[in-house]
Amino acid sequence: MTDIIAKKVTELKSSGIRKFFDIVSEMDDAISLGVGEPDFDTPWHIRDEGIYSLEKGRTFYTSNAGLKELRNEISKYVENSQGVKYDPVNEVLITVGGSEAIDLACRALLNPGDEVIVPEPSYVSYVPCTVMAGGTPVIINLKEENEFRLQPDELENAITDKTKILVLPYPNNPTGAIMEEEDLKRIVDLIIDNDIYVISDEIYSELSYKEKHTSIVSLPGMRERTIYINGFSKAYAMTGWRLGYACAPKVICEQMTKLHQFCIMCAPTTSQYAAIEALRHGQRDVVEMREAYNERRRFLMNEFKEMGLKCFEPYGAFYVFPSIKEFGMTSDEFCTRLLKEKQVAVVPGTAFGDCGEGFVRISYAYSIDNLKTALERIKEFIEELR
Repeated sequence: MTDIIAKKVTELKSSGIRKFFDIVSEMDDAISLGVGEPDFDTPWHIRDEGIYSLEKGRTFYTSNAGLKELRNEISKYVENSQGVKYDPVNEVLITVGGSEAIDLACRALLNPGDEVIVPEPSYVSYVPCTVMAGGTPVIINLKEENEFRLQPDELENAITDKTKILVLPYPNNPTGAIMEEEDLKRIVDLIIDNDIYVISDEIYSELSYKEKHTSIVSLPGMRERTIYINGFSKAYAMTGWRLGYACAPKVICEQMTKLHQFCIMCAPTTSQYAAIEALRHGQRDVVEMREAYNERRRFLMNEFKEMGLKCFEPYGAFYVFPSIKEFGMTSDEFCTRLLKEKQVAVVPGTAFGDCGEGFVRISYAYSIDNLKTALERIKEFIEELR
Protein backbone atom coordinates (compact mmCIF):
# COMPACT_ATOMS: atom_id res chain seq x y z
CA MET A 1 0.00 0.00 0.00
CA THR A 2 2.93 2.39 0.53
CA ASP A 3 3.33 2.55 -3.26
CA ILE A 4 0.22 4.72 -3.48
CA ILE A 5 1.60 7.39 -1.12
CA ALA A 6 3.35 10.41 -2.61
CA LYS A 7 7.12 9.90 -2.47
CA LYS A 8 7.78 13.35 -1.03
CA VAL A 9 5.49 12.48 1.88
CA THR A 10 7.00 9.08 2.65
CA GLU A 11 10.49 10.59 2.51
CA LEU A 12 9.69 13.15 5.20
CA LYS A 13 11.03 12.21 8.61
CA SER A 14 8.52 12.00 11.44
CA SER A 15 8.89 14.54 14.23
CA GLY A 16 11.68 13.55 16.60
CA ILE A 17 9.76 15.05 19.52
CA ARG A 18 6.84 12.63 19.70
CA LYS A 19 8.87 9.47 20.39
CA PHE A 20 9.60 10.43 23.98
CA PHE A 21 6.10 11.73 24.69
CA ASP A 22 4.66 8.34 23.75
CA ILE A 23 6.98 6.59 26.21
CA VAL A 24 6.29 9.08 29.00
CA SER A 25 2.55 8.54 28.71
CA GLU A 26 3.02 4.91 29.74
CA MET A 27 5.42 5.55 32.65
CA ASP A 28 4.62 6.17 36.29
CA ASP A 29 6.39 9.05 38.04
CA ALA A 30 7.86 10.36 34.80
CA ILE A 31 8.47 14.09 34.41
CA SER A 32 8.37 15.56 30.93
CA LEU A 33 10.35 18.71 30.16
CA GLY A 34 9.82 18.24 26.47
CA VAL A 35 6.57 19.99 25.64
CA GLY A 36 6.73 23.46 24.15
CA GLU A 37 3.48 24.50 25.75
CA PRO A 38 2.78 27.00 28.53
CA ASP A 39 1.76 25.40 31.82
CA PHE A 40 -0.52 28.37 32.50
CA ASP A 41 -4.23 28.19 31.80
CA THR A 42 -5.51 30.64 29.24
CA PRO A 43 -6.33 33.75 31.32
CA TRP A 44 -9.94 33.66 32.50
CA HIS A 45 -11.09 36.86 30.82
CA ILE A 46 -9.95 35.43 27.47
CA ARG A 47 -11.71 32.11 28.07
CA ASP A 48 -14.79 34.00 29.22
CA GLU A 49 -14.93 35.90 25.95
CA GLY A 50 -14.80 32.61 24.06
CA ILE A 51 -17.63 31.23 26.21
CA TYR A 52 -19.66 34.40 25.68
CA SER A 53 -19.27 34.10 21.91
CA LEU A 54 -20.71 30.57 22.09
CA GLU A 55 -23.58 31.70 24.31
CA LYS A 56 -24.40 34.39 21.75
CA GLY A 57 -24.47 31.78 18.98
CA ARG A 58 -21.43 33.11 17.16
CA THR A 59 -20.63 29.75 15.60
CA PHE A 60 -20.74 30.80 11.95
CA TYR A 61 -17.92 31.00 9.43
CA THR A 62 -16.03 34.25 9.47
CA SER A 63 -14.63 35.78 6.30
CA ASN A 64 -11.73 33.77 4.89
CA ALA A 65 -9.19 36.26 6.18
CA GLY A 66 -10.76 36.33 9.65
CA LEU A 67 -12.89 38.71 11.68
CA LYS A 68 -12.22 42.27 10.61
CA GLU A 69 -12.31 43.33 14.25
CA LEU A 70 -9.46 40.93 15.05
CA ARG A 71 -7.44 42.00 12.02
CA ASN A 72 -7.80 45.60 13.18
CA GLU A 73 -6.43 44.66 16.60
CA ILE A 74 -3.51 42.77 15.05
CA SER A 75 -2.69 45.75 12.85
CA LYS A 76 -2.65 47.99 15.95
CA TYR A 77 -0.50 45.50 17.87
CA VAL A 78 2.17 45.27 15.17
CA GLU A 79 2.20 49.03 14.73
CA ASN A 80 2.55 49.60 18.49
CA SER A 81 5.21 46.93 18.99
CA GLN A 82 7.25 47.33 15.80
CA GLY A 83 6.23 50.67 14.30
CA VAL A 84 5.00 49.01 11.10
CA LYS A 85 1.48 49.58 9.78
CA TYR A 86 -0.46 46.87 7.92
CA ASP A 87 -3.78 47.37 6.18
CA PRO A 88 -6.12 45.09 8.17
CA VAL A 89 -8.29 44.46 5.10
CA ASN A 90 -5.64 43.43 2.58
CA GLU A 91 -2.46 42.64 4.51
CA VAL A 92 -3.52 40.58 7.55
CA LEU A 93 -4.61 36.93 7.49
CA ILE A 94 -5.84 34.89 10.48
CA THR A 95 -4.59 31.30 10.34
CA VAL A 96 -4.92 28.04 12.22
CA GLY A 97 -1.86 28.54 14.36
CA GLY A 98 1.42 30.01 13.19
CA SER A 99 2.23 26.69 11.53
CA GLU A 100 -0.45 27.16 8.89
CA ALA A 101 0.94 30.60 8.13
CA ILE A 102 4.39 29.08 7.51
CA ASP A 103 2.89 26.50 5.15
CA LEU A 104 0.86 29.11 3.25
CA ALA A 105 3.84 31.42 2.86
CA CYS A 106 5.94 28.64 1.36
CA ARG A 107 3.23 27.51 -1.03
CA ALA A 108 2.40 31.06 -2.10
CA LEU A 109 6.01 32.01 -2.89
CA LEU A 110 7.83 28.91 -4.06
CA ASN A 111 8.22 27.51 -7.56
CA PRO A 112 9.83 24.08 -8.07
CA GLY A 113 13.56 24.29 -7.37
CA ASP A 114 13.46 27.59 -5.49
CA GLU A 115 15.76 27.45 -2.48
CA VAL A 116 14.78 28.23 1.08
CA ILE A 117 17.54 28.97 3.59
CA VAL A 118 16.72 27.43 6.97
CA PRO A 119 19.00 28.18 9.93
CA GLU A 120 19.11 25.18 12.26
CA PRO A 121 18.55 24.07 14.99
CA SER A 122 15.01 25.33 14.52
CA TYR A 123 11.33 24.45 14.58
CA VAL A 124 10.51 21.17 12.89
CA SER A 125 8.06 22.47 10.26
CA TYR A 126 10.23 24.70 8.07
CA VAL A 127 11.91 21.97 6.05
CA PRO A 128 8.77 19.85 5.50
CA CYS A 129 6.76 22.91 4.46
CA THR A 130 9.50 23.83 1.99
CA VAL A 131 9.61 20.33 0.51
CA MET A 132 5.83 20.02 0.23
CA ALA A 133 5.72 23.36 -1.60
CA GLY A 134 8.27 22.13 -4.16
CA GLY A 135 11.19 24.10 -2.76
CA THR A 136 14.68 22.98 -1.85
CA PRO A 137 15.85 23.47 1.75
CA VAL A 138 19.37 24.87 2.22
CA ILE A 139 20.50 24.38 5.80
CA ILE A 140 22.75 26.74 7.76
CA ASN A 141 24.26 25.02 10.78
CA LEU A 142 24.21 27.64 13.53
CA LYS A 143 26.99 27.55 16.11
CA GLU A 144 26.92 27.57 19.88
CA GLU A 145 29.93 29.92 20.04
CA ASN A 146 27.78 32.51 18.22
CA GLU A 147 24.89 31.91 20.63
CA PHE A 148 23.08 30.31 17.67
CA ARG A 149 22.61 33.73 16.05
CA LEU A 150 22.69 33.86 12.26
CA GLN A 151 25.95 35.40 11.07
CA PRO A 152 26.29 37.46 7.85
CA ASP A 153 29.04 35.23 6.44
CA GLU A 154 26.93 32.12 7.06
CA LEU A 155 24.04 33.69 5.17
CA GLU A 156 26.24 34.92 2.33
CA ASN A 157 27.77 31.48 1.84
CA ALA A 158 24.32 29.88 1.61
CA ILE A 159 22.92 32.26 -1.03
CA THR A 160 22.77 31.09 -4.66
CA ASP A 161 20.98 32.36 -7.74
CA LYS A 162 18.10 30.05 -6.75
CA THR A 163 17.60 31.49 -3.27
CA LYS A 164 14.04 32.74 -2.79
CA ILE A 165 13.35 32.73 0.95
CA LEU A 166 15.20 33.06 4.22
CA VAL A 167 13.46 31.65 7.29
CA LEU A 168 14.21 33.79 10.33
CA PRO A 169 13.18 31.81 13.43
CA TYR A 170 13.80 34.17 16.37
CA PRO A 171 13.33 34.01 19.31
CA ASN A 172 14.33 30.46 18.56
CA ASN A 173 12.88 27.07 19.30
CA PRO A 174 14.79 24.98 20.48
CA THR A 175 17.80 27.06 21.51
CA GLY A 176 16.16 30.13 23.07
CA ALA A 177 18.51 32.27 20.97
CA ILE A 178 17.56 35.78 19.93
CA MET A 179 18.61 38.19 17.18
CA GLU A 180 18.96 41.75 18.45
CA GLU A 181 18.56 44.82 16.28
CA GLU A 182 22.28 45.07 15.50
CA ASP A 183 22.35 41.39 14.48
CA LEU A 184 19.47 41.99 12.09
CA LYS A 185 21.02 45.11 10.60
CA ARG A 186 24.09 43.11 9.62
CA ILE A 187 22.10 40.82 7.32
CA VAL A 188 19.63 43.29 5.80
CA ASP A 189 21.86 44.41 2.91
CA LEU A 190 22.50 40.79 1.92
CA ILE A 191 18.77 40.11 1.88
CA ILE A 192 17.91 43.18 -0.19
CA ASP A 193 20.86 42.93 -2.59
CA ASN A 194 19.99 39.31 -3.40
CA ASP A 195 16.23 39.96 -3.65
CA ILE A 196 15.38 37.46 -0.93
CA TYR A 197 12.05 37.23 0.88
CA VAL A 198 11.92 36.55 4.61
CA ILE A 199 9.53 34.36 6.58
CA SER A 200 9.97 35.81 10.05
CA ASP A 201 8.46 33.45 12.62
CA GLU A 202 8.02 35.54 15.76
CA ILE A 203 5.65 33.36 17.77
CA TYR A 204 7.89 33.81 20.84
CA SER A 205 8.35 37.57 20.38
CA GLU A 206 6.69 38.43 23.70
CA LEU A 207 9.01 36.05 25.53
CA SER A 208 12.23 38.02 25.22
CA TYR A 209 14.19 38.61 28.43
CA LYS A 210 17.18 40.75 27.51
CA GLU A 211 15.40 43.66 25.90
CA LYS A 212 12.29 44.33 23.83
CA HIS A 213 12.11 42.14 20.76
CA THR A 214 12.95 43.78 17.42
CA SER A 215 11.43 42.40 14.23
CA ILE A 216 13.33 42.53 10.95
CA VAL A 217 10.14 43.91 9.37
CA SER A 218 10.79 47.18 11.22
CA LEU A 219 14.11 47.81 9.44
CA PRO A 220 14.31 49.95 6.27
CA GLY A 221 13.53 48.04 3.09
CA MET A 222 12.21 44.93 4.84
CA ARG A 223 8.47 45.45 5.13
CA GLU A 224 7.92 44.84 1.42
CA ARG A 225 9.85 41.56 1.44
CA THR A 226 8.85 40.03 4.78
CA ILE A 227 6.02 37.72 5.82
CA TYR A 228 5.61 38.48 9.53
CA ILE A 229 4.18 35.48 11.40
CA ASN A 230 2.93 35.48 14.97
CA GLY A 231 0.12 34.04 17.05
CA PHE A 232 -1.51 33.58 20.42
CA SER A 233 -0.27 30.15 21.55
CA LYS A 234 2.83 31.11 23.51
CA ALA A 235 2.28 34.67 24.75
CA TYR A 236 -1.33 34.16 25.85
CA ALA A 237 -1.19 30.42 26.74
CA MET A 238 -3.68 29.65 23.96
CA THR A 239 -2.10 26.60 22.31
CA GLY A 240 -5.31 24.59 21.98
CA TRP A 241 -7.21 27.52 20.51
CA ARG A 242 -5.12 27.09 17.33
CA LEU A 243 -4.84 30.68 16.22
CA GLY A 244 -2.06 32.53 14.46
CA TYR A 245 -1.70 35.21 11.83
CA ALA A 246 0.42 36.50 9.00
CA CYS A 247 1.06 40.08 7.94
CA ALA A 248 2.45 40.61 4.45
CA PRO A 249 2.35 42.93 1.45
CA LYS A 250 -1.02 42.82 -0.30
CA VAL A 251 0.17 40.86 -3.34
CA ILE A 252 1.49 38.07 -1.09
CA CYS A 253 -1.30 38.14 1.48
CA GLU A 254 -3.95 37.82 -1.25
CA GLN A 255 -2.41 34.60 -2.54
CA MET A 256 -1.95 33.16 0.95
CA THR A 257 -5.61 33.96 1.65
CA LYS A 258 -6.63 32.19 -1.55
CA LEU A 259 -4.86 29.01 -0.45
CA HIS A 260 -6.30 29.34 3.04
CA GLN A 261 -9.78 29.70 1.52
CA PHE A 262 -9.52 26.40 -0.32
CA CYS A 263 -7.91 24.26 2.39
CA ILE A 264 -9.20 25.74 5.67
CA MET A 265 -12.04 28.21 4.92
CA CYS A 266 -11.42 30.21 8.10
CA ALA A 267 -9.79 29.93 11.51
CA PRO A 268 -12.03 28.85 14.45
CA THR A 269 -14.61 31.54 15.14
CA THR A 270 -14.68 31.13 18.92
CA SER A 271 -10.90 31.44 19.05
CA GLN A 272 -11.00 34.65 17.04
CA TYR A 273 -13.37 36.32 19.49
CA ALA A 274 -11.18 35.22 22.39
CA ALA A 275 -8.10 36.61 20.62
CA ILE A 276 -9.71 40.05 20.32
CA GLU A 277 -10.00 40.10 24.09
CA ALA A 278 -6.40 38.89 24.44
CA LEU A 279 -5.04 41.75 22.35
CA ARG A 280 -7.21 44.39 23.99
CA HIS A 281 -6.80 43.43 27.63
CA GLY A 282 -4.20 40.67 27.91
CA GLN A 283 -0.91 42.54 28.17
CA ARG A 284 -0.81 42.29 31.97
CA ASP A 285 -1.15 38.50 31.63
CA VAL A 286 1.74 38.43 29.16
CA VAL A 287 3.96 40.39 31.54
CA GLU A 288 3.13 38.10 34.47
CA MET A 289 3.83 34.93 32.48
CA ARG A 290 7.04 36.37 31.02
CA GLU A 291 8.30 37.23 34.51
CA ALA A 292 7.53 33.69 35.70
CA TYR A 293 9.36 32.17 32.72
CA ASN A 294 12.33 34.44 33.33
CA GLU A 295 12.52 33.30 36.95
CA ARG A 296 12.57 29.70 35.78
CA ARG A 297 15.17 30.50 33.11
CA ARG A 298 17.51 32.00 35.69
CA PHE A 299 16.91 29.05 38.02
CA LEU A 300 17.87 26.54 35.32
CA MET A 301 20.98 28.44 34.31
CA ASN A 302 22.13 28.57 37.95
CA GLU A 303 21.47 24.85 38.41
CA PHE A 304 23.40 23.97 35.26
CA LYS A 305 26.31 26.05 36.50
CA GLU A 306 26.23 24.24 39.85
CA MET A 307 26.27 20.82 38.21
CA GLY A 308 28.90 21.81 35.64
CA LEU A 309 26.64 21.31 32.63
CA LYS A 310 27.64 23.61 29.77
CA CYS A 311 24.83 25.78 28.44
CA PHE A 312 24.94 29.16 26.68
CA GLU A 313 22.50 31.64 28.17
CA PRO A 314 19.31 31.96 26.10
CA TYR A 315 17.28 35.16 26.19
CA GLY A 316 14.09 34.14 24.40
CA ALA A 317 11.24 31.61 24.25
CA PHE A 318 11.08 29.08 27.11
CA TYR A 319 13.82 26.61 26.24
CA VAL A 320 17.42 25.93 27.20
CA PHE A 321 19.77 23.94 24.98
CA PRO A 322 22.55 22.47 27.12
CA SER A 323 25.48 20.60 25.59
CA ILE A 324 25.90 16.91 26.50
CA LYS A 325 28.96 16.33 24.29
CA GLU A 326 31.19 15.58 27.29
CA PHE A 327 29.35 12.30 27.93
CA GLY A 328 30.38 10.65 24.68
CA MET A 329 26.94 9.59 23.53
CA THR A 330 24.46 10.80 20.96
CA SER A 331 21.63 13.11 21.93
CA ASP A 332 19.15 10.32 21.32
CA GLU A 333 21.09 7.91 23.52
CA PHE A 334 21.36 10.50 26.30
CA CYS A 335 17.63 11.24 26.23
CA THR A 336 16.69 7.56 26.08
CA ARG A 337 18.83 6.66 29.06
CA LEU A 338 17.72 9.70 31.06
CA LEU A 339 14.10 8.70 30.53
CA LYS A 340 14.56 5.02 31.34
CA GLU A 341 16.94 5.47 34.28
CA LYS A 342 15.62 8.68 35.89
CA GLN A 343 12.14 9.08 34.40
CA VAL A 344 12.83 12.53 32.96
CA ALA A 345 11.95 13.30 29.35
CA VAL A 346 13.85 15.90 27.34
CA VAL A 347 14.17 16.18 23.56
CA PRO A 348 17.26 15.28 21.51
CA GLY A 349 18.76 18.28 19.75
CA THR A 350 18.71 16.31 16.49
CA ALA A 351 14.91 16.62 16.44
CA PHE A 352 15.58 20.19 15.27
CA GLY A 353 18.28 19.48 12.69
CA ASP A 354 21.44 17.40 12.39
CA CYS A 355 23.56 20.19 13.91
CA GLY A 356 21.58 19.72 17.12
CA GLU A 357 23.65 16.61 17.80
CA GLY A 358 25.37 16.91 21.15
CA PHE A 359 22.57 19.02 22.67
CA VAL A 360 19.17 18.45 24.27
CA ARG A 361 16.18 20.75 24.51
CA ILE A 362 14.69 21.36 27.92
CA SER A 363 11.49 23.38 28.24
CA TYR A 364 10.93 25.49 31.32
CA ALA A 365 7.23 25.96 30.69
CA TYR A 366 6.70 24.04 33.92
CA SER A 367 6.34 24.89 37.58
CA ILE A 368 9.43 25.54 39.69
CA ASP A 369 8.56 22.47 41.79
CA ASN A 370 8.53 20.20 38.73
CA LEU A 371 11.75 21.76 37.47
CA LYS A 372 13.45 21.23 40.83
CA THR A 373 12.51 17.56 40.95
CA ALA A 374 13.55 16.99 37.34
CA LEU A 375 16.90 18.74 37.82
CA GLU A 376 17.67 16.69 40.91
CA ARG A 377 17.24 13.59 38.76
CA ILE A 378 19.30 15.05 35.91
CA LYS A 379 22.08 15.90 38.36
CA GLU A 380 22.10 12.33 39.66
CA PHE A 381 22.20 11.04 36.10
CA ILE A 382 25.16 13.10 34.93
CA GLU A 383 27.07 12.43 38.15
CA GLU A 384 26.70 8.72 37.45
CA LEU A 385 27.91 9.25 33.89
CA ARG A 386 31.00 11.08 35.13
